[in-house]
Amino acid sequence: MADPDLIVSASSLTKRFDDFTAVDAIDFEVRHGEAFGFLGPNGAGKSSTMRMIGAVSPVTDGELTVLGMDPRVDGPAIRARLGVVPQEDNLDTELPVTENLIIYGRYFDLSRAEIKERLPDLLEFAQLEHRAASKVEALSGGMKRRLTIARALINRPDVIVLDEPTTGLDPQARHLLWDRLYRLKQEGVTLIITTHYMDEAEQLCDRLVVMDKGKIVAEGSPRDLIEHYSPREVVELRFAVGEQEHAIERLEGLADRIEELPDRILMYTNDADAATAGVHHRGLMPETIVARRSSLEDVFLRLTGRTLVD
Repeated sequence: MADPDLIVSASSLTKRFDDFTAVDAIDFEVRHGEAFGFLGPNGAGKSSTMRMIGAVSPVTDGELTVLGMDPRVDGPAIRARLGVVPQEDNLDTELPVTENLIIYGRYFDLSRAEIKERLPDLLEFAQLEHRAASKVEALSGGMKRRLTIARALINRPDVIVLDEPTTGLDPQARHLLWDRLYRLKQEGVTLIITTHYMDEAEQLCDRLVVMDKGKIVAEGSPRDLIEHYSPREVVELRFAVGEQEHAIERLEGLADRIEELPDRILMYTNDADAATAGVHHRGLMPETIVARRSSLEDVFLRLTGRTLVD
């Protein structure tokens, strides 16, 4: 008997484009009411996975069920129950806010009367009541993004799929969008999110997978991943020009792991105070010392590396 709480189930899920494997035999599950994230660098396979979940890109190999259905044969039925927020806003900029919502609702065979009944709640959710008659081209980036999410709610979906929902937004707009997404989660909507923002993943996701080169390299809650892959604290040392290369050898043994970057040295430790005291005891004088808690970004970079991916 199928588990009604199991929204998405993937087993050995694979996506290939000719000779290139974008998604390489991954396994994961998404349960009802949770916010599940795909975290990874560009080209990791996140968007390809999302397109298969959204039943707009065929599965090459493996098994995938969405809302208890097979995307290979039940694509229209799956899409009817999804809300999709693409990476790039694809609003009709020449039309007013309300017309964008009405036209999109018609794709789901909703009557104009039914759509108009839903408009006040959608505009309130997006905080666009005062801009309902404005053309989309006059909206800020944050407003457009909120409208795109509101549009994805027109069919009252069971699941919302969001691909890089806050890319390009300023901090205020990002936090407002997080608030809107958290509200949806409280209402029992399942969220599936791709992001490369570590703070976003920590804020929004109950569980996440870290992807790299088409594979899942780690899975768990943000806090569990931090505890498993990184000591509790990080001490960042910045030295004057020319001094860092001589300092690195003298730091040996002061932390669980030491990483040298071009502009600073990172000491991963469970006791930042002791590590800092050890730095001074060995006669080293960094220009700045910053102690902070380990973050999901530390985990991400340890798992996927610091090499730039285009």
